[in-house]
Amino acid sequence: MSILVTRPSPAGEALVSRLRTLGRAAYHVPLIDFTPGSGLTTLPTQLQRLASGDLVFALSQHAVRYAHPYLQRNGMTWPRELSYFAIGRPTALRLHTASGLPVGYPRPPETSESLLLLPELRDIAGKRALILRGNGGRELLAETLTQRGVNVTLCECYQRCAIHYNGAEQSAHWQRQGISTLVVTSGEMLQQLYDLVPDYDRIMWLLHCRLIVVSERLATLAQALGWKDIQVAESADNDALIRALQ
Repeated sequence: MSILVTRPSPAGEALVSRLRTLGRAAYHVPLIDFTPGSGLTTLPTQLQRLASGDLVFALSQHAVRYAHPYLQRNGMTWPRELSYFAIGRPTALRLHTASGLPVGYPRPPETSESLLLLPELRDIAGKRALILRGNGGRELLAETLTQRGVNVTLCECYQRCAIHYNGAEQSAHWQRQGISTLVVTSGEMLQQLYDLVPDYDRIMWLLHCRLIVVSERLATLAQALGWKDIQVAESADNDALIRALQ
């Protein structure tokens, strides 16, 4: 049976390539794309306002993907005196590679809840925090840090943009390809996929597909939409998704 990977490029393409190397039938149809965020122009100033020991959070690899080149173009490096954190290991590795600095991150699952459990984030009252993220998204991290006495600033480093498809045509095409497993890595994309497929095909095919997601929160959303066969990968990186698909 075939696998439909909906995660954006380049990670989605890389996952499909690896699955095909393993002999699996897999197809990449990204549901969202990314563009530079409206907050990038403020990033150098926001970093310069932080004092030694203040906190910087990267909530996705895409935040680093857009933030780092922007700093480079403006002749700036990541300040060494700050404390850096990431939502998970892949994002931490990307930020470490860009900055050359230590980056803290939680064990899976890669969620705000896990990040907030880090011991370094317990006694942080009076600090400032800069959160590098995309447009929208959950507010849990910012709200909890504020409750812990932190002065929080958000920086929109990128924007998520929906990619529009003809739902009836795509649904028919996917069924002809024998798609029976779906890989979805965000609630936004899950809802988009649900809304894209026409009602009849949704009831008769889509909701009967095996669904691979990357968090219990996403699994709960999928259950509410009507999926039954749901598996939660250990994390959102492609290695964990490969393991979940075996």
